[in-house]
Amino acid sequence: MNAQVTPGGVHPAVLLLELGHRARAAKSVNELEFMLVNDTRLLLPYRQAVWWNEAQGVAALSGVMQPDRNAPYAQWVTQVCAHLAQSDAAQVRAVVAADLPPALAAQWAQWLPETAVWVPLALASAGGENASRSLAGLLLAGAESPDRWTLLNEWCAVWTHAWQALQRRRAWTPAQWWRGLRQRQAQQVWWRKPAVWAAAGLLVLAAWPVHLTVLAPGELVAARPAVVRAPLDGVVEHVHVQPNQIIKQGEPLFSLDEGQIASRLEVSDMALQTAEAEYRQFAQMALGDARSKAQLAAQAGRIGERRAEQAFQSGQRQRAQVVAPQDGMVLFDAPSEWIGRPVQTGERVMRIAQPDAVEIEAWLPIGDAIPLAPGAPVQLYLAADPLASIQARVRYMAYDAVARPDGSYAYRVRAEVTQADKARIGLKGTAKLQGSRVSLAYWILRKPWASVRQWVAL
Repeated sequence: MNAQVTPGGVHPAVLLLELGHRARAAKSVNELEFMLVNDTRLLLPYRQAVWWNEAQGVAALSGVMQPDRNAPYAQWVTQVCAHLAQSDAAQVRAVVAADLPPALAAQWAQWLPETAVWVPLALASAGGENASRSLAGLLLAGAESPDRWTLLNEWCAVWTHAWQALQRRRAWTPAQWWRGLRQRQAQQVWWRKPAVWAAAGLLVLAAWPVHLTVLAPGELVAARPAVVRAPLDGVVEHVHVQPNQIIKQGEPLFSLDEGQIASRLEVSDMALQTAEAEYRQFAQMALGDARSKAQLAAQAGRIGERRAEQAFQSGQRQRAQVVAPQDGMVLFDAPSEWIGRPVQTGERVMRIAQPDAVEIEAWLPIGDAIPLAPGAPVQLYLAADPLASIQARVRYMAYDAVARPDGSYAYRVRAEVTQADKARIGLKGTAKLQGSRVSLAYWILRKPWASVRQWVAL
């Protein structure tokens, strides 16, 4: 080897040792390929470098982090490297345009300088004894210096060894595992093969019946409470009870402001007195005046109208005092939130429920709306006591989904509590609703398949 010392005073053999050290220290195939097309310049100056292999085509270009294989240059140089790799020469050699077919040689001047160096490489794919050889090579455009070709050939051999080592690190692939499994099981009886037993076990496990269950936010609510609503339009003047207070039927709950009602009642009283006075006046005049006698019937009707209005206003005044329709516990917000608050006719103000009459209200999302028959088991895990559950049975599931405060739609589910030891109205948690039995495969794939089915039309 008649290699000359580089202008910088470093012997080429030292550079070869340095490149070999870098190749052995490379952590990935991409790092190694980048080194091949860029660091080889230490041994042999060149303008462009192309790393090509039969499996990938152009795998790396000098000065480029990621080559674009669809670019015209990459497509042309791929054909050039493939043609050079088919030749029988297994040593480093110089290449010019005349060595290529006319169709490729016509574009040589457009992409490459006059001369180039081709370094053929033979790569062995992972697979042990059954490993196959694939063609590959390094094209150095603008490189000359035949005295450095021996070093270049040695460097490429070192690089190939490092490349093969990194390939063996990631040699395991599903295809190779399957190929090895088939080879190991080729001599075994089919019913003794582990794959057969594994497949049978998976089939049995997939068909294993389990209960279809879903989770939904749940809350303990009063069962069939008596709703107390505002009897008329007005302003709440006074609240006579406190939240969660036990009351008896007929006890006052709240009262509305009677100012307007009292004034209208007073006006109706005065109108009634006026109508009665007019009736008496016409009755006295009817003794001697036939015309006044004819108006007595109209005055009598007017008196009835005024009395009906007075009775209505009197009833409104009585309705302004709201009393409890039944015994139970009063459920509402703080009294201070209602005093002075205007209400409309029919607006809910309070609820009266039995303390021991509790049921579960769950909101089942549309995506989890499984069939739930009346009497289906329900378990409520309270946020305050997640280790214990409250047992219940489905009473009904609404047919229509309603909007929730968070903007989502869900179906209302009501369940009667069968174990009410720790049940208190207002506690919240997560309800587990149990449907019919299905296979384990359906239980696992139901939601993923529903999500995919929304975007895939079959």
